[in-house]
Order: sequence, then structure tokens, then C-alpha cells
Amino acid sequence: MYRGGKLLLSNRNLGNILTRASRGACNDVSGIVVGAYTKNENSVELLADGACINEETNGSLMKQLTIGHAIKQNETRIFWNLHEKYPAICVVGLGQQDKKDPFAHLEAINSEKENIRNAAAVGCQALTNHGIMNIKCGNLNDYEAAAEGAILSSWVYQEFKNAADLKKLPTLTIDSSPENQNSFKRGVIKANAQNFARMLMETPANHLTPTIFASKVINELSPLGISVTGHDQSWIAEQKMNSFLSVTQGSAQPPIFLELNYSKNSNSSKCFALVGKGVTFDSGGISIKPSAKMDEMRADMGGAACVVATMKAIAEMNVNVNVKAFIPLCENLPSATATKPGDVFIAKNGKSIAVDNTDAEGRLILADALCYASEQCPEWIVDVATLTGAMGIAVGDGATGVFSNCDNLWKELHEASIITGDRVWRFPLWRHYKDFLTKKSSYDLNNIGIGTKGGGACVAAAFLREFVPENIKWMHLDIAGVMSGSCGKYLKDGMSGRPTRTLIQFIEQISQKC
Repeated sequence: MYRGGKLLLSNRNLGNILTRASRGACNDVSGIVVGAYTKNENSVELLADGACINEETNGSLMKQLTIGHAIKQNETRIFWNLHEKYPAICVVGLGQQDKKDPFAHLEAINSEKENIRNAAAVGCQALTNHGIMNIKCGNLNDYEAAAEGAILSSWVYQEFKNAADLKKLPTLTIDSSPENQNSFKRGVIKANAQNFARMLMETPANHLTPTIFASKVINELSPLGISVTGHDQSWIAEQKMNSFLSVTQGSAQPPIFLELNYSKNSNSSKCFALVGKGVTFDSGGISIKPSAKMDEMRADMGGAACVVATMKAIAEMNVNVNVKAFIPLCENLPSATATKPGDVFIAKNGKSIAVDNTDAEGRLILADALCYASEQCPEWIVDVATLTGAMGIAVGDGATGVFSNCDNLWKELHEASIITGDRVWRFPLWRHYKDFLTKKSSYDLNNIGIGTKGGGACVAAAFLREFVPENIKWMHLDIAGVMSGSCGKYLKDGMSGRPTRTLIQFIEQISQKC
């Protein structure tokens, strides 16, 4: 269990109760979050839990709620001492029920689910701000979305805080009827998985070297029945992963190649593959980055974090599927032994690569990982990487950028992202971008391209395409733009763990169609 809190299902009533491990929460006063839809300018409708409480208070809750204007979407109002069991009642506005947005199709998001995530988040936060640390999140019409919003919004990374300065964390409970237990449990698992990815991404690089990262993965995933193998530098060299090794030369920390295997569907020989970029710190190497915000490059293993978190979740959800994951782990640092701009290396598939910019290292380690993953003959490969600053410029933190050689694979991921609220957007994977990589006659590929006029994310994706056989369905997720920043009301500033929930939903959907 990591400091900062992890939400767990109570063994006493599995699937019905959500408990947060907390520090310093000593307030015994209980609060509840209930939802209310606006019917018109002066009328509201309380959802089930709120309606029940209103009846138990002889209508006092509704009387106070309807004083003044009707409660607005994501607005919170706290009412005190109306109810014996819940002295603090937080009503959160869910907006106007059944209101049609003519532009909803352009948003590429399930607005009802996202609305509930936000409502659960702002409601829990409002009570916490008033010192209420025992909180029940009532039924907001979608148990999975409510669990996600409540859990994601309450998480905080404070591993290295002095004990006296630790933020108090709430204990959250959500009761659900038996028919809603699965929905609720999925929300808990998905949100916990994303928080696990956030924890890995926030951890300082000196506390999460490749070796430590591998150790954490073994400790977290092995008990779930996932096979975890950590290959050392000699194995990597035997595999002729020279592109990967070129990035590792400047660091004293040895590289590791992680191989994960989740085998649940014994009736199928099909296997899916995930590949995650695992640069545990990226200084840029000899092509060193500016010092401003370089500390954020502790999260340059965000792709690896999301892949590990996804594997964790599908195992906990017992998804009937076979998935392998491949994670090259290393640091990218300058030193007397570091790769120099202009050096040429031969990748696992025999292609020569001129490294003109050592800060374009992610594609170098992914190249060999994609080759190795392809050798396992998977049904498809999805790689996840904080690959290019260009993606952040293109879409900011609004969506993960996606490149794919398979329309159906893209459509499945896009559908999953609409459900989770963690959106994706497709970019072109044209041969036009490959031309910039192959202009020189003295080697096969240049790692950044020659003569490019923007389109850095597209050029990077074109580079990766050179290491995936044409007969394998493949999708590349550039998560550089969504690595950090807030999202809705339920994700605060900091490392985001995105798009973990979308990956989980994606694999779950595909498993149901196999």
C-alpha cells in the first residue's frame, strides 16, 4: 500500500463498501453526497438517496434546497444537522435532466457519465474542505462513474511529506444493491489502477530507477497471477536490441527489459500485446533539455506506468483475455560514455539508425521493444509513450494522440474513450512523414527526420512504424500532452495516469468480442 492512500474494497462486504486508507482522519462526523437534477428554473428532483433522506427529515432537506435559485450543475450546498446519521448533507447539482446538447456528438464523450464523475468529485471535496472525513457517496445514477470520480479526486501523492504535514484523507463509502456491485467494483478497480500509475509517475527518479520500478511491478502484479520476468543487460544485448542500449549508455543505472504475461483465456490462442516506454528519467542526454521543468521528466515512464496499471486492473477484474506487456526501462543521461549526436546503431530488425538528437530517445527504446513484441505473434500491438512535445502542442491535455494502421482497432479505442471520458484523437500515419526519415543514403533511418516542417508527432509515429511488420495490427498512443495537468473536476494538477482507464475499457470491450 502506498502513502497517499489507496481505495480498497472491504473484505467484510466485498463489492458494497469502499474504504480509503487514511492518515490523520479523526473526525467522526459523517457526511453524504447526494445528487439533484434541475427540472426548471425553480424546481429540483433529488435522486434516490437524497429523496430518502428528505423523507426522513420530513421534507426539511427539500425546503432548504429550494431556497433561492435552483442548484446549478456541479454546484454544492451543504446542509447541517438535518439528519441524525448524516449531520452533513452535501447536495450536488447534476444539471438539467434530459437536456439535449446539439453539439454533444462533437465532444466525443459520454456527458452523463462525465457529469457524474465530476459531481462525485466536487461533492466529496466540499465535505472534505469542511473537515468531514467520513463520507458516503450516494447513488448518482452510475455506480462506476461515481466511484471513479470520488476515488480519483481524493487521491494525493505525499510520500515524502513530514508526518505532521500530511494532508488528512477521507474515508469513502458507497453502498450499492447486489445488481450494481459489478459496476461499482469496476469503477473502484479502474480508478485505483489510474492512481497506481499516478503514484509511479510522481515518484522522484532517484526512488524509481529501472531496478526499483521492476521490483515494484513484481511485488504488485505477481500476487495477481501475472508472470513478471526482468531481463538484464546481457539478455538485451543477446537480443541485439542495440537501439535500446544506445539510450542507456550514459547512465550508471543498468537497463531492464520487463516482460509481463497475463493468461486467462485458455480457450483461445490469441494474444494481445502492450508496449510501454519506460524512461525513468530523461535529461535529453547529450542533446540536453532546458533546466526549467526538467524535474517533470521523472514521469517519462508514463507509458510504462499506464501499461502496468492496465495489466493490474484486467487481472483484478478477471478479464477473460490473454495479454503480454513489454517494457524497456532505462535512464537517458549525459556522460563520457553517452551516445553522441550522429552515432549510428543497428536495431533488432537490422535497420540502421542515425541518432541526430539524443533527446528523441523514446522511439529508440520502443523500436526494439516493438520488434520483440512482434516476434510473439500477437493479434495486435498497442504502444504507449510520452513521446513528443509536438503532441502537447497539437492537442494540449485534451486527448491522447493516436496513430494506427487498423481502422477497427482505432474505432474500438475511440469508443472506449467516449465511455471513460479520457479522450483520444487520431492523427495521420502517412508515408509522407517517412520520407523525412530516409533521406540519407548512408543509413536507413534518422531518428528525428531531416528537413521537417513541424509534424513532429507524425514523424515519430512514422519512425515506429518501421519496426512493426505490415501484417500486424498496431496502434501508437502518444501521451505526452496528457502526462500531467487537470482533467474535469476529478483530476487535480500533477501527473495524471492517463489514459489508463481507457486502455482497461478497450481491452475489456475486445475481450467480450473474442
